[in-house]
Amino acid sequence: MSTFLTKAIIDFFVAFGIVLGGALIGGIGAVMAFQPPTQSMLEIAGRIKIWALAAAVGGTIDPMRVIESNFFDGNISPAIKQILYLMFAFLGAHIGAEIVRWMCGGGRG
Repeated sequence: MSTFLTKAIIDFFVAFGIVLGGALIGGIGAVMAFQPPTQSMLEIAGRIKIWALAAAVGGTIDPMRVIESNFFDGNISPAIKQILYLMFAFLGAHIGAEIVRWMCGGGRG
């Protein structure tokens, strides 16, 4: 498998796991704090999506710097790859949040 596809799949599942795991563990914490777990899980999943995206691609500024430097230097391929990595990570985070929403009864946050 190519290194691009390997990294894209890993980014997807890292973001997916951060959202899903964070919401599930947060739900356990809500039960221990005598709070409604479904509402807490939905809130956590929504708040953690952007952080899951950042963690999956390896930081908040570096991917943007790669896109900027390569795009303005005329190297389109590395910039497109970085954008695709961000998209895969976003998809993983979003699908994780949708699964949490589904598990919590399908409510719209």
